[in-house]
Parts: sequence; structure tokens; C-alpha cells
Amino acid sequence: MKTILLSVGKTDDPLFSQIMEEYRKRVNYYIPFEMQIIPDIKNTKNLSEKEQKKQEGEKLLKWLQPSDYVILLDDKGRQYSSAEFAGYIEKKTFSAIKRLIFVVGGPYGFSDGVRERANEVVSLSRMTFTHQMVRLIFTEQLYRAMTILQNEPYHHE
Repeated sequence: MKTILLSVGKTDDPLFSQIMEEYRKRVNYYIPFEMQIIPDIKNTKNLSEKEQKKQEGEKLLKWLQPSDYVILLDDKGRQYSSAEFAGYIEKKTFSAIKRLIFVVGGPYGFSDGVRERANEVVSLSRMTFTHQMVRLIFTEQLYRAMTILQNEPYHHE
């Protein structure tokens, strides 16, 4: 199973990019993992929130394959502790999923079409984070999940 973090918009801060790349390499020690970026919509000041979500959604849906298992990262989703998230990832690993796709939407969230396509919605926190922070937090938590599953000392309870 390949795990992919699919995001709308690039990471502008080089420090975030550097740290995320470090965690991407660490996760790849355990499972195939990559990060994919859908480019930002141009000229958004002339678009309504709904139209921007719609255009971003169309780009996301075009990127997805019919067999992908899609999980939206959204503050209204189900929350897990780090240990519970590790168990969640472990269950997905043993299923028949070829590509497990975690999606970070644009600044206004997800279009109705993307929500309908999603298999699940997971929340990293009830708090609001920048999209760059969400990518970093998710990547670190995925690495933490891998170390928990391997009984490595990274995670302390």
C-alpha cells in the first residue's frame, strides 16, 4: 500500500519544507509515502469561496484514481490519539487498499464533490492550523504511528 498526502497549494516556507522532507524520508523507511501538490487556483480574489472550493475540488478529483481510499483531513472529522492513529494506519495497511490518500484542502476546505468522494474524514485537532502546519503535523504523526507500530522509543506515554 502506498500512502500519499495530497495537498492544495505549495509550502511557501523553506523551513517547513525541510522538516516535512525529513519526516517523509523517515516514513519511507517503514512504508511507501509521498507528498503531492495540486497547484493553487489563480486569481482567487475574483472568485467566491464556493467557486474557489469547486475549482480546487475539480483538480483534486481529477488527480484521484477510482480505487483510491480517500481520507480528508478536516477539523470536523474523527479524532484519534497518536496510539489510536497508529492502530488505524495498521488496519488500513492490512486491507486491500492500493493507495491510501490523505487530503489537505484549500483555505476554505473541501467542495461537496470532494466530500462525496471521500471514504472518511479525520481531524488532527479541533484547533485551526495553517495548511503548511497541517502537512507538517500529519507527516510527523504518520512517522510517530510507524514507530509506535514497531515498538520504537520515539513515542512516550
